[in-house]
Amino acid sequence: MNLDSAKQIAPVVFSDTYAEARQKFLATAPTSRAYPCSTKGPSGEALFTDAAYFGNPDAKTLLVLVSGTHGPEGYSGSASQLLFLQAKFHEQLPPSTAVLFIHALNCYGFAWDRRFTAEGCDPNRNFIDFSKPLPSNPEYEELAEHLVPADNTPEGLQRAEAAIKEYRAKHGEWKFRAARNSGQYTRPGGVFYGGTGPTETRRTLEQIAADFVVAKRDRVVIIDYHTGLGPYGYGEIQCEQPSGLTGYERAMGIFGPSVTSPDLGTSSSVVIHGCQDEFWQRELGDRHTYVALEYGTYELDVVRKAQRDDLWLFNYRPEAVNSELGRKIRAASKEAYNPQRADWKEMVIWRSHQIHRQAREALGSGQ
Repeated sequence: MNLDSAKQIAPVVFSDTYAEARQKFLATAPTSRAYPCSTKGPSGEALFTDAAYFGNPDAKTLLVLVSGTHGPEGYSGSASQLLFLQAKFHEQLPPSTAVLFIHALNCYGFAWDRRFTAEGCDPNRNFIDFSKPLPSNPEYEELAEHLVPADNTPEGLQRAEAAIKEYRAKHGEWKFRAARNSGQYTRPGGVFYGGTGPTETRRTLEQIAADFVVAKRDRVVIIDYHTGLGPYGYGEIQCEQPSGLTGYERAMGIFGPSVTSPDLGTSSSVVIHGCQDEFWQRELGDRHTYVALEYGTYELDVVRKAQRDDLWLFNYRPEAVNSELGRKIRAASKEAYNPQRADWKEMVIWRSHQIHRQAREALGSGQ
């Protein structure tokens, strides 16, 4: 695929709303199985996560493509899934290999343009083992009131930003990002809140994995589409800590040296608690390879402030979510994770096609 092709394809596979994305997906994968969400969309519409399976039901090797773990990150994830289907890669796999599409995993967040679940949790901090003590993040406590200040006036935000600037100057950028991003389990309504139990999004993924007997496979490769971190438009192949260096080496064998790892300090992400890879690690151990295909959007502070305003709206002004103010905040959240720029969408299409081709070739050859 060249960039001219990517430019032509992008408007076809990208959507402007969750409803449009779902409609396109169902038209391309009409045998999908729907998993309803208990929460409605902004107009009171029903919401669904959809799963589509292609291949031998007893295939020993499985490729899993997950979109919408983080709500508005589902725009590019859905587009990438449609790209895979339109390229007919699912028809080019050997009989021993099948592919499972999980579309709009956090369908609530996708419809509302929120990174978070209806419970106010970050889905990618919710996959911890809740039977064990919750991870601690004392550094977050020092920042909590400034990251999502109750006072959203210009003066209140100025005070909060001054405190954050002071923390960064004192501790350094990486310590700030670790404190803010790694996950916290003490402040409902705060950023990267992992919750006190499994969210509906997590339970949906667990149910899909059970329904399609994922745990019985000999080899499973998961590509989980994300946005908002890293260089603009670049799709970074990130491993997560639960898989460790052996998981990183498995990913390297499929996708090559562009794979990054938080264990090695090469990832744009800090080490996080409760990421989706914890689920796959528990289910499959070294029979799985999980990667997050992370597309950078805007500068980190632009994305951070969009998260802040979203949480302020739903925490302190929930009655205003459909007001002019609410729509403005939700639109900013959508833009932070899904830039409305042709160049960004072209980059997503080109890189996704490359990653899909690498996965198809590796699984097809038994690599």
